[in-house]
Amino acid sequence: MAHFKLKRYEKNPILSPDPKSSWENRVITNPGAIYEPQEKKVYMLYRAAGMEPEHKIYMGLATSTNGYDFQRVSDRPAFRPGDYGIDGGCVEDARIHKIGGWYVVTYGTRPFPPGHYWLPEPERPWVAPKLPEDLPWLMRTNAMTGAIAFTQDFKTWYRGGRQTNPLANDHDVVIFDEKIGGKWWLIHRQENLVGSKYGTPVPSMWIYPTEDLLSFPPEGSRLLIRPKYWWEEKKMGASNPPIKTPYGWLVFYHGLDVAKSHYHIGAMLVDLKDPAKVLHRMPEPMLSPETPYELDGYYPGVCFPCGHAVIDGTFFLYYGGADKYVAVATCRFQDLIDHVRSCPA
Repeated sequence: MAHFKLKRYEKNPILSPDPKSSWENRVITNPGAIYEPQEKKVYMLYRAAGMEPEHKIYMGLATSTNGYDFQRVSDRPAFRPGDYGIDGGCVEDARIHKIGGWYVVTYGTRPFPPGHYWLPEPERPWVAPKLPEDLPWLMRTNAMTGAIAFTQDFKTWYRGGRQTNPLANDHDVVIFDEKIGGKWWLIHRQENLVGSKYGTPVPSMWIYPTEDLLSFPPEGSRLLIRPKYWWEEKKMGASNPPIKTPYGWLVFYHGLDVAKSHYHIGAMLVDLKDPAKVLHRMPEPMLSPETPYELDGYYPGVCFPCGHAVIDGTFFLYYGGADKYVAVATCRFQDLIDHVRSCPA
């Protein structure tokens, strides 16, 4: 089977840290994106951080009319951590969905900033406070959790709160943007669901239906996929919101290899009526770290997407490079679908 690869934009990275800014002069990465065809505009929410020792993480907003060239909308964050709550430390890795005329944004968060996570802990200039054992696990460990927020204009926001299990490092949440069988379906990665009891040796992708976008099922969720190929053997998680096609839902995901701990990008098709059923799955990644902006940063060897656009038949994948930059890669959308359909489950 031929190896399908996306084409990188020759002017990548399309966004880089802004040295004039106090909140985005270190990191610009992991962008969520959504295309509005009536406006002929791509909206992008990117992860950003400045030089302070805590490494508090914000979201910035940029737009484009051609899918390649983006302009920052403001010199201020579009969305920032809350005050002393579950998202007090960071708001990152936005996935933008359009549901009921609203932008529904799922994102990762921590109660405290992560600090300089790329350094060994003894070398970090700041670490989260140590809390008593009697306080909740999520606060004591500063674990990542999935949260949800709503907006109509990327200016006025409503925070919905925590969306995932508070007793686990649980995030990478994406939503199927219409009800299937009368329920919403969500994919996530709950990192403690590993071992023979759960059918997977490493953190993998899980799926569940729910009546409400803030209702986590008490019985838990079902294993969607576990590592099968070399590029996803260490862990895997959902990337962009799924796209509905006549052949199934196109689901994007990232995998981490064992040899180099590099992040790669792949895709699969799941059933339109039963999204827990995998129909086709790429055996090789469509994008892997190769360029300096993917290999040289705060996490070397990362291609990490959170959003996309389909414009006049061209698929634009927006991704973070090396936890420092924003880049884009493209292909004909139909070519991507045809290739995934040619792959086994």
